[in-house]
Amino acid sequence: MNTVKNMNFLNKFGLDVNKVSNIETALTHSSYSNEHNVESYERLEFLGDAVLELITSEYFYSTGKYKEGEMTKIRSRYVCEHALYEYSKALGFIPYIKVGNGQIHNVNETIIADVFEAILGAIFLSYGYEESKKYILSIITPYIEKGIKFYSDYKSLLQEMVQTDKKSLEYKLVKESGPAHDKTYVVNVVINDMIFGTGTGKSKKEAEQKAAFDAYRKSVK
Repeated sequence: MNTVKNMNFLNKFGLDVNKVSNIETALTHSSYSNEHNVESYERLEFLGDAVLELITSEYFYSTGKYKEGEMTKIRSRYVCEHALYEYSKALGFIPYIKVGNGQIHNVNETIIADVFEAILGAIFLSYGYEESKKYILSIITPYIEKGIKFYSDYKSLLQEMVQTDKKSLEYKLVKESGPAHDKTYVVNVVINDMIFGTGTGKSKKEAEQKAAFDAYRKSVK
């Protein structure tokens, strides 16, 4: 199993993972903690969620661009579950998440997003608010500057975008692999007979959503 000594995903932020005292706990799902009698990430997730809300609220307030209702809406686009999942993929800590035997084939977006918040909670405890702020803003602001917003339903969003231009849209399953209990699906989203995005997931629905997100992300670059 990967251990803390092998982890370097915080190095690029000037943080030493070996100095984050609760990092192993932040990566531990309740299914693993129940099997091994260790603490799970749940308390750290609670803390990290609050720190994340404060940092992003302060950021959008400081721009002076938004009224209260607008700040709530725009902030939600960057702290929703799918946003945290995308940040996590880029950070590279997903292989280090520890789950129990019954959960090993289902490390889903919810777990990954929870771990993202738990890691932030651990960083806050070890490094304090200012370093936590630098860490989070260095992750989130590139997406804000590129105008990439996160949504819970990219298929509907993409459908609305396509309908505006009266284009055809369909999802094509291009690959299905793995045993019956652990299948992986690859789907292309095709617009006017051209592939605009590709997604991989543990269900067709998940793969379609990721394909739609891929197409959306390319459209706003």
